[in-house]
Amino acid sequence: MGIKRRHFLVFMGASAGSVALGSLASPRKSFSMPFSGSRSSLGTNGLSFEPVKLPIPLDINNLTQNKQIESYSTYQVQDDVVLPPGFTYDVIAAWGDRVGDSRFGYNNDYLSFVETAPNEGYLTINFEYISGKTWMETYPQVIGQSLPFAAVASALTGSEGEIDAFALPNNALKEQIQEIAKEAMIDVGMGVISLRRNANGKWERTYDNRDRRITGISGLEDGRYLKSTGPSVAIFNKSNKKGYDDGLGSRIIGTFGNCAGGTSPWGTVFSAEENFQDLVPEPVMADGSSLPPTAKPFNIGSIRGQGNPFGLAGNKYGWMVEVDPANPNDYGTKHTWLGRYRHEAVGFLARPGKKLAVYSGCDRRGGHLYKFVSNGTVRRVTDKVNSRLLENGMLYGAKFNANGTGQWIPLAPSTAIDPIMPSTVGGGMVKFPNPDRNAGGVVKVTSDAEAAAIKSKFRTLGDLYEGTEAQKQGAILIDAHYAGNAAGITTTARPEDTIVAKDGTLYIAFTSGTPGGDGGPDTSIFQGPNGEVPYEFGWIVSLKEDGLDPGAMTFRWQSFAMGGEPAAGGMGFSNPDNIEIDNNDNLWVVTDMSTSTHNKPVPSRTKDNLKQGQPISQKELLGIFGNNSIWFVPTSGSGAGEAYPFGIGPTECECTGPFFSEDEETLFLAVQHPGERNGIRKGMESETRKYAMKTTDGEDFIQTREIPIGSNWPGKRRNDPPKPAVIAVRRLGSQPIPGLW
Repeated sequence: MGIKRRHFLVFMGASAGSVALGSLASPRKSFSMPFSGSRSSLGTNGLSFEPVKLPIPLDINNLTQNKQIESYSTYQVQDDVVLPPGFTYDVIAAWGDRVGDSRFGYNNDYLSFVETAPNEGYLTINFEYISGKTWMETYPQVIGQSLPFAAVASALTGSEGEIDAFALPNNALKEQIQEIAKEAMIDVGMGVISLRRNANGKWERTYDNRDRRITGISGLEDGRYLKSTGPSVAIFNKSNKKGYDDGLGSRIIGTFGNCAGGTSPWGTVFSAEENFQDLVPEPVMADGSSLPPTAKPFNIGSIRGQGNPFGLAGNKYGWMVEVDPANPNDYGTKHTWLGRYRHEAVGFLARPGKKLAVYSGCDRRGGHLYKFVSNGTVRRVTDKVNSRLLENGMLYGAKFNANGTGQWIPLAPSTAIDPIMPSTVGGGMVKFPNPDRNAGGVVKVTSDAEAAAIKSKFRTLGDLYEGTEAQKQGAILIDAHYAGNAAGITTTARPEDTIVAKDGTLYIAFTSGTPGGDGGPDTSIFQGPNGEVPYEFGWIVSLKEDGLDPGAMTFRWQSFAMGGEPAAGGMGFSNPDNIEIDNNDNLWVVTDMSTSTHNKPVPSRTKDNLKQGQPISQKELLGIFGNNSIWFVPTSGSGAGEAYPFGIGPTECECTGPFFSEDEETLFLAVQHPGERNGIRKGMESETRKYAMKTTDGEDFIQTREIPIGSNWPGKRRNDPPKPAVIAVRRLGSQPIPGLW
């Protein structure tokens, strides 16, 4: 079975007239999969592990239609990390464990292991957010103390659980809210822990004096402020701001929303502040200053708006944070040239004698892909002085063309206004900086005429922002997403991870093409394998700079692998998220289906169970994919672009942050928010549900699936509280993990 044509077609919906751009990487190991269906041939024809069984039939199973129906008519979901035979995992640390003078946080995400010697090093962990319901349910049991949840909820009855705590006088209610918000802030941010591998191949914590936490309130009480560089520092230090001033100048309290990230070639770790808008206001005034804390009230129901009780300035969050794990006094630097938006991941293209390129995506519906290019050049790729290159340069946004080419547009004051037209994006809505610049903030635009009116009123990005040229540049970077919409940067399908292979290829995981409240993707670019718009299930795309030059202003791109059901042209996964690249430039991909969709019943594919009824939406179909999972995707050889399931996460979780040790005998993995929807699995409760499935050839059948209700992972004992945790996956026998022999 050769490479399926859909894998290498330009990203135009895979029509017969599309132009194939060819293989993405130089040939390395040849690869062939045993398509006879013989399990015994696994390992002899290239693949070094037996793929785990998902609830959905895959092309790689090579089963007849009847065998697929027989094999997949029943399925048991497990509340555990499921791995191929011959693999195991060890829990490294879990929520509540001691880290320095604090604790291991909640919802661990990106992981980075920087080795300092053979078999030892520093593991840096992101802690993204707290899952309000489950966090409140399990906090007393895990942390061993109580918080005034009930008292605050009772006090806020009738206000939908929401209040502007910042405006409250110093009374008992404010103190209770601050107590809850403080604990929630301690459980987000970053952490550094020291590890050593023992003689049995297991990684153990050594509790080095460099172990530390950088929390959402670092600096508030302990003086451990974060630093900042770049043009937006002028906005932080500016007097007479149009908006809110926290009085701290360039000092920054904490970091939160720490989702994906990246490890620089010089050994520092970058942490992406993603959904900061859940804690502080995102829109800003025309001079780049913050809206007041009252714009994001505290909410006890979901534990959101935690920045409100402490008066945090919203414009100081949404950045990329750099930390040196080996420096115990480093509590993070926010590099403002990298832009402020809902950051996901960071990829580095660093070559001696060339400028440094740093890639990142804005994970929202309609978010952009960005590239920072330094003014200076890289001398030695591994030299920590390269961090200084992030202090001067330019941020660009990607404009994708439907023919597989693209350009980088600078986010500079001189850049012309060329607004995205609502008619070109899914959902028909785009958000722009408010044309009433005195009011600040953003507006929703739903007609091309409204967008054109913005262009007629403002000539350049500099016209949208106030101050000196330097201050305007700082304000544009603070308002990067909305400035990008005004400059005509392509709206995309939730760009989550960006990672650069050794040959210079940038891989991008676009998680979902469904539009939403923030906007939607360009419908001429983001289509399904059969031209579907919108397309929920996601894509992995490759991008190469022209001339492989980090400073190039043009590029070429193509679809590499596509989510969705095999019967409809997909690879069998849905909503790709983080990507790791092994030493042979093959991809390891984890998925990020929304918790509310996990194993959601799909008794029929039409509404009202009527055969002639309207088909259900792709979002409603997500339940067929089961739990979030881990995939191996070769980039060369005859299996390039195929996808092989390597693992499945516990109930209601997301597996995040895959990161290989240098010898590739360990895959570090973060298991985020187990039991997020139903909390503690009580009495090993489970439920049987029905699913309208399809074979790989499109034949309908019904699957009966047993689903655990809630989670007891990682303890796995009856009624154990679910806890986010970091694990080390290894092959029994201390052999390398990667998927090709």
